[in-house]
Amino acid sequence: MTSWAPQQAALQEILQTIHESTDTSNSAVQRTITHKLNNFTRAPDYVAYLAYILSSMPQEEDRFRTIAGYLLKNNARLILRASPDVLTFAKSAVLLAFNDPSIMIRNAAAQDIVAFLGILEPRNWPECLQQLVHMLDAPNVEQQEAAFNVLERACEDYPRKLDVDINGTWPLEYMIPKFIVLSEHPNAKMRAHAIACLSYFVPIGCQSLFAHIDTFIACLFKRASDEDSAVRKHVCQALVLLLASRPEKLMPEMANVAEYMLYSTKDKHENVALEACEFWLTFAEDPDLSPYLHPLLAKVAPVLLDCMVYSEDDLLWLQGDEEDAAVPDKDTDIKPRHYGGKSHGFEREGNGEDGSGKRVGAYGEELAEGDDDDYEDLDDDEFADEMSTEWNLRKCAAAALDVLAVRFGADLLNVLLEPLKTKLWSDDWLQRESGILALGAMAEGCIDAIEPHLPTLVPYLINTLNDPKPLVRSITCWTLGRYASWCTQPISTEHKNNFFVPTLEGLLRMVLDNNKRVQEAGCSAFATLEEDAGPELAPYLEPVLRNLVFAFDKYQHKNMLILYDAVGTLADAVGPALQNPTYVEILMPPLLKRWSKLKDDDDDLIPLLECLASVTIAMGSAFLPYAGPIFERCHTLVHTSLLQYQAYQQNPEMDEPDRSFLVVALDLLSGLTQGLGMALEQHISGSVPNLLELLNVCLKHPHAAVRQSGYALVGDMAMNCFPLLRTHVPAIMQELIAQLDPEPKVEFISACNNAAWAVGEIALRFGRDDAEFQQWVHPLISRLVPILLHPKAPRSLHENAAVSIGRIGLMHPGLVAPLLPEFAQAWCQALYEIRDNEEKDSAFRGLCTLVQTNPAGITKSLLWFCNAIVRWNQPSAELNNMFQQLLSGFKQHDAVGWAAQVSTFPPVIQERLATRYGV
Repeated sequence: MTSWAPQQAALQEILQTIHESTDTSNSAVQRTITHKLNNFTRAPDYVAYLAYILSSMPQEEDRFRTIAGYLLKNNARLILRASPDVLTFAKSAVLLAFNDPSIMIRNAAAQDIVAFLGILEPRNWPECLQQLVHMLDAPNVEQQEAAFNVLERACEDYPRKLDVDINGTWPLEYMIPKFIVLSEHPNAKMRAHAIACLSYFVPIGCQSLFAHIDTFIACLFKRASDEDSAVRKHVCQALVLLLASRPEKLMPEMANVAEYMLYSTKDKHENVALEACEFWLTFAEDPDLSPYLHPLLAKVAPVLLDCMVYSEDDLLWLQGDEEDAAVPDKDTDIKPRHYGGKSHGFEREGNGEDGSGKRVGAYGEELAEGDDDDYEDLDDDEFADEMSTEWNLRKCAAAALDVLAVRFGADLLNVLLEPLKTKLWSDDWLQRESGILALGAMAEGCIDAIEPHLPTLVPYLINTLNDPKPLVRSITCWTLGRYASWCTQPISTEHKNNFFVPTLEGLLRMVLDNNKRVQEAGCSAFATLEEDAGPELAPYLEPVLRNLVFAFDKYQHKNMLILYDAVGTLADAVGPALQNPTYVEILMPPLLKRWSKLKDDDDDLIPLLECLASVTIAMGSAFLPYAGPIFERCHTLVHTSLLQYQAYQQNPEMDEPDRSFLVVALDLLSGLTQGLGMALEQHISGSVPNLLELLNVCLKHPHAAVRQSGYALVGDMAMNCFPLLRTHVPAIMQELIAQLDPEPKVEFISACNNAAWAVGEIALRFGRDDAEFQQWVHPLISRLVPILLHPKAPRSLHENAAVSIGRIGLMHPGLVAPLLPEFAQAWCQALYEIRDNEEKDSAFRGLCTLVQTNPAGITKSLLWFCNAIVRWNQPSAELNNMFQQLLSGFKQHDAVGWAAQVSTFPPVIQERLATRYGV
């Protein structure tokens, strides 16, 4: 076979470890084994030993050989650094094992082949691809299936690696016609594999497939009525992929395709129905296809509505009827949370958002706002109606309805009004529940059309919170949350009494429900209501707080995490109203009780610290009695985390410490700084090591999230307790300047944002023409201007850079004004859409000061400057006066030239300049 052969001692050691790994009862043994297996990976021929055990030791039990096969798959990347002998042996051995008499061994070898072929790439292992394709003609159907199974996984996982020239030939030019022929195979599994393999080449624009596209589509139509559900599922999947990639190929046949997909969406096999339902979701998501979808709306929407009823499998999974509030959660119930830290951004005019950043999809998962600095990975499994952890027909139909609502609005409601009424007032609770889900799914897109019905629907929903079925109560909470913005509108006292207060009371009752699913939905919906209501909640704070505090004693582990979020959101919403001593007395004892119970390494400390950060900002000076121990613990967490990370850097074999504790402790320190300002002096001055020395280490941390929160703390300290920060600024400024990057990696954007913002806060606090700060003006401006001018820098970074340039210019106009022609236009373009606030005001005062210092610097950008001026709604008196002086000065300097230039401006700018400033 090859010149590699195993050493007996090493072989026995690996075998022994594999044998011991089957003893799962002893966790200490398992840890030792994990450590041993990790050490084996350092041996240059470890993969050859595993391949040998899998392929050439029939005397061993199949289960041990199979474990070797799975270890080989998990360590397949080691093949890249293997010697030629080891590589040759491992490749031959897995192909040998693929023909083993034992099905277990063949399955393990199949996984290894898929992994190896993906890592080595087919061009470097053509004989494997040849053997697999050759086996499709084997006399034995079992062998045919096994080969096709491997090919299908390869086509799914890395289709582009197969679409290559190998030694002058393109394997797919032979394989694709072969797959089309095999779609007629008498064996259903072979037909399913054939259609599946073909479909995976659609999204990559594979020319070998598109050369046969019409034959492929004809083959799909032929198999559309196949008696095997797996074949029909793959036909539906292929049609979905074609619709997404080559819709023009389906449009001539769309009437037939649509009929087939509607029929398949009602298929009794849910796996077929789900794939067919994906077709409508894909169709709805492409705005260019709207004209083709619109005529089908009357047929499609009612079918989707019917797909949203819980299936029997869903109900078995959910077991949703019991009063389980006292039943402790299992660890597996709690999904890992990813804590991202705080990022400084601005609200823009006309975006209608309150900056909360939370938007919920039709089936309850959180969607990130579509801004350029939001690079959160969305977790497809996070659904408020939490049916199971998997994507299913009900969720897909709800998602499709959500997108259809956004696309077609009132037209969709007109189609669904009668079937929705039938469901909402049905005697069958399953029908009612699905109708309420549909109502929530349509909230975003159909709000204008649904609004006239809300005075009837909202009381209906509030009343439905009394339904005996927990699943009905939980979905009703979610749907009420989707209409919270309507309920909270300050239209009139009557609106408040009829809709806002009853919704508030109803959701608070659900927060304390005896079913955990209802508690979760109630708490999440209540947090949405808090965001939408904002300060309107202030008069109801006492009952709200008493209910939330009662939940602290009632909730199990999972819902406690949602409760922290609701309390933090409440603090953000009502702000200083929380400073009332009565409210402080209600809220702080239970929070401190939780705080004292949790150890420093308990993951639950993270959401509690996050919650407290919001509470400290809202309570302000009222929080002072509690500040000492909280500051000390944050300081300890920062110090400990940095020591742990230092130990990890010195010994990379250790597990990397969780940085979330460090990030969230820095954010809580930011909250304390915002809430208490100089009142923190004794705590900061007395900290050992000094907090600011630790902060400087955080600014050098390799993880961007730590630097991001570090710069947020720097900016907050500059704003709220600058005297404590000042002596440390020289060391901090070095790091700040280095962090400012015109084209940061995606994961560095928020850290760069916060650094750009913090610079401006520091500049303001040093004051006008400060001698010490002057040394940093040029290094900062030479970093900030390229960020502002960089076409690929995210919008948020442009905004923060522009504000800081303006603020540095306000304090040091003599040094910055000569550069004004370089950045004036980009500066105005970056900030004209930002909502009026103090930061924008100080930045514009800076720009005006630069223009006063160097009037010629704005000449080429006068249109953009005037546009930015007239976009203000309410500039401060000082800023408005500066605008007036500058504009009048331009006009007086050259009245004819000014009039000529203004006459070229858009009429709306001319009109506002004349009305507001008489120019």
